[in-house]
Amino acid sequence: MAAEAKRILMVEDEKAIRDAVAAYLERDGFWVRSVGDGQSALEEFGRHSFDLVILDLMLPKLSGERVCRAIRDSSDVPIIMLTAKGEVEDRIVGLELGADDYLVKPFSPRELIARVRALLRRVRYEQEPPMEVLDFGDLKVDISGHKVTVDGKLVDLTASEFKLLVTLARYPGRVYTRMELVEKVLGYDFEGYERTIDSHVKNLRAKLGDDPRNPKWLYTVHGVGYRFEVPQNGSLAS
Repeated sequence: MAAEAKRILMVEDEKAIRDAVAAYLERDGFWVRSVGDGQSALEEFGRHSFDLVILDLMLPKLSGERVCRAIRDSSDVPIIMLTAKGEVEDRIVGLELGADDYLVKPFSPRELIARVRALLRRVRYEQEPPMEVLDFGDLKVDISGHKVTVDGKLVDLTASEFKLLVTLARYPGRVYTRMELVEKVLGYDFEGYERTIDSHVKNLRAKLGDDPRNPKWLYTVHGVGYRFEVPQNGSLAS
């Protein structure tokens, strides 16, 4: 396995699920260690440096809750909690213990991998030092001041619209899927709300004066999502 592969600890007592998920992860380029009980999870966590932990809630020897609490006492590594319980209270308990995301069984391995990748992207994004000002000529985004101006005039954006614009403008040319934008702008628990992103983009375009038929900054990538482009006379500065 390549040295730069992200390291995943998979903790699941059901061998069939554990083996299937590990196989999917390894096929997707991850380095994986799999264990079947809570005690082994903590021992394995102490042996290696992991980038993310997938943790079942119901485990022998030590429960997923205790494992999560023990990991959180010494590390801020991202944790995705797996649970057969779908009740809201059970999800809240897991999140309050320090889990970053949850997935209710039965689940698709592909969905789990998508969440793994999304969470790792979010962690990398949050760790990157923010640029104070994004300058695109007519459009300026003052991140620390939470202000946006077009042609020197202040544009009144909602918190979600501002976050959407910053997310797209940080990486001009990068295409974000609607679900990626849902996660970054609205939070991971807005599954199925891709159309909300379309509404935010529509409102953002109207406030920026960006014509969707002849866009200057915000481009639709049909069937995928959106991207931000820098006009030829624009610049990117901090």
